[in-house]
Amino acid sequence: MNTSAKHDAWSAGDSYEQYMGRWSRQVAVKYLDWLNAPNNLDWIDVGSGAGALSAAILDQCNPKSVHGIEQSEGFVTHAKSTITDDRAEFSVGDAQNLIIETGSIDVVSSALVLNFVPDKHAALTEMKRVAKPGGIVSFYVWDYPGISVGFMSAFWKAAAKLDDKAEDLKEGKRFPFCTPEGLTELCHKAGLKSVTVKAIDIECVFPTFDDFWHPFTLGAGPAPGYCMSLDEPHREALRGLLKETIGSKGEIVMPARAWAIKSEV
Repeated sequence: MNTSAKHDAWSAGDSYEQYMGRWSRQVAVKYLDWLNAPNNLDWIDVGSGAGALSAAILDQCNPKSVHGIEQSEGFVTHAKSTITDDRAEFSVGDAQNLIIETGSIDVVSSALVLNFVPDKHAALTEMKRVAKPGGIVSFYVWDYPGISVGFMSAFWKAAAKLDDKAEDLKEGKRFPFCTPEGLTELCHKAGLKSVTVKAIDIECVFPTFDDFWHPFTLGAGPAPGYCMSLDEPHREALRGLLKETIGSKGEIVMPARAWAIKSEV
């Protein structure tokens, strides 16, 4: 695994839920409101992770079916254990090679995963392939080069002050294409036309500093993976710097923005 990706540990569903899942669910609700898909459709959730988007589809969209496809067995196990709706199924699979019949899906969706796929062109081409004529291909990713996710940005800013190598692990540097222009270009290269882009903004609210810090100690995700790769003295130094930087008294509120993309096939 290359240096920039070696901390992308996502397999622990429970840990991911504390780090990112709670915010992913907030984005999913707003994303589906914007997508405004009709009822009784067949959906796939590419890179379904712990199931945040799939659960929101089941709650909001009255789908005929939802098939979550995820490469991590740990995430698939977590999703199966928490989502028991008969309309949902989850299986291990590769976004770059979907084992789905061509032209069989009404809505092809993906949440916060495209930037982690090695061959994004292959993934988008596959998403287009499995969509029905007149169907929807849609996804969203964090606005890493811009507003991004406030707690991630705060973490990496502090980490870079203590470790020069941490600078290269920042998501904004690793995923510079996560902009309206960059994402639209990726879609066009994959043959997706009439691309619409929407900014989805949320607030990440932490009741205490400990609530902010604890998810970084669980190892699920790039920043937590990096955090837990540190020895105890360096990890405590990072914790102390963050506590000094963002404060340790009262509620902590940080912004986050995702870019949502939609294209009709």
